[in-house]
Amino acid sequence: MKKEENKILIVDDDPRICWMLNEALKDESYKILTARDGRSALRTVVEENPQVMVLDIKLPDISGLEVLEKVREAELKVEVIILSAHGETKNVVQAIKLGAADFVNKPFDIEEVKMHIRNTLERGELKKEVQYLRSELKAKNWFESFIGDSPKVTEIKKVVEEVADSSLTVLIRGESGTGKEIVARILHHISSRKDGPFIKVNCVAIPKELLEAELFGYERGAFTGAYKRKPGRFELANQGTIFLDEIGDMPIELQAKLLQVLEQREFVRVGGVENISVDVRIICATNQDLEKNLAKGSMREDLYYRLNEITISLPPLRERREDIPLLVEHFLKTYNEQFNRQFPSLSPSTMRALEDYNWPGNVRELENLIKQTVVRGDEGIIISELRKRSLPSPTPSAPRITEDDLSLKRASQKAVEETERNLISKVLDQTNWNRRKASQILRISYRSLLYKIKEYRIDS
Repeated sequence: MKKEENKILIVDDDPRICWMLNEALKDESYKILTARDGRSALRTVVEENPQVMVLDIKLPDISGLEVLEKVREAELKVEVIILSAHGETKNVVQAIKLGAADFVNKPFDIEEVKMHIRNTLERGELKKEVQYLRSELKAKNWFESFIGDSPKVTEIKKVVEEVADSSLTVLIRGESGTGKEIVARILHHISSRKDGPFIKVNCVAIPKELLEAELFGYERGAFTGAYKRKPGRFELANQGTIFLDEIGDMPIELQAKLLQVLEQREFVRVGGVENISVDVRIICATNQDLEKNLAKGSMREDLYYRLNEITISLPPLRERREDIPLLVEHFLKTYNEQFNRQFPSLSPSTMRALEDYNWPGNVRELENLIKQTVVRGDEGIIISELRKRSLPSPTPSAPRITEDDLSLKRASQKAVEETERNLISKVLDQTNWNRRKASQILRISYRSLLYKIKEYRIDS
């Protein structure tokens, strides 16, 4: 911080002290502010945000110790130098305990006061730098918690870093176990909201009839058992981030209310009439095919496009096998420390087996297998488990006609599906894959056409 930007607040009920310090400090290029009582001092700290406050202990309304206490309770960023008369040792000790940076005895020498202010400013700058470095280190640790250096993971980390500090809604897509929550937490912890709360809501784990009250809160008497007002998760996430996991399972009737929060950052509690405003970053995640939900009508089209401001798609582990050795090393280190083990690194043949496996459960499945191996101390568990999990499902030696195949209803359905597929393919070819034009010719909605193209696996 440049010296001319520093503001010094002088708080003393003696106008001569204020005038004398004001005149003496002008040459130091500080901006000098003055207050004659404690309450004025507190207002000035809030409004002007000074770097240093030179505070007398004896004031006409509230004491300097009370001012200091209120400053610390409110977490106001100002360093405090106490002015004390001889014989006030007890008060000075109390002030230091409350967080005063320094003290000067009255009567004082002007040069001594200047020196104390300079030292306090330097310590304040050093403190800020240390806090910044700690914050950066913490953010770096969170960033590195998404293990991998494959091209796909490297690209994801680049996007995360670019969008973390924006206010845009982020939709994280990927199969179960790919690390969607980890990415959501990284987005929060490397953003300017990192000091605010991170609130997670699993939309599928909370019963449908309770989800609205859980998200938006409720007023007393809103329903049976609502004996007092309760804030919702959005209110608790104010100044921070809310992570809506499994957003594809949110009931259609709640989606309009979520859209209101996304667009206006306000909502009404269940049973309430007052608009509640919140400043919250919204991150969503799903392993579902939202386009299919859109075509089926279980997702609002306006919400779908509002969620898609930024989309981060996480690849399954089988598409980034080169990251498996790094992940194994990380999990071995983590669980050796957690369970006080000294399990060594895996043999090359076991590592090859891990890299060849298809990992339907993705990173979570790998983590659980390594955890089990460390706890039991037997590398053979990995090969045994992979063999069991890789066994094909038993199938009859020859195809068997089922009752379903003999059903006239099913046979008719198959014939209709085949006819639909051929007709849609023909119209799409005729329109050069202009889907909107094709939907008009086929006399179906655009969304239904997109759903059928996906369902019948029609491609160009």
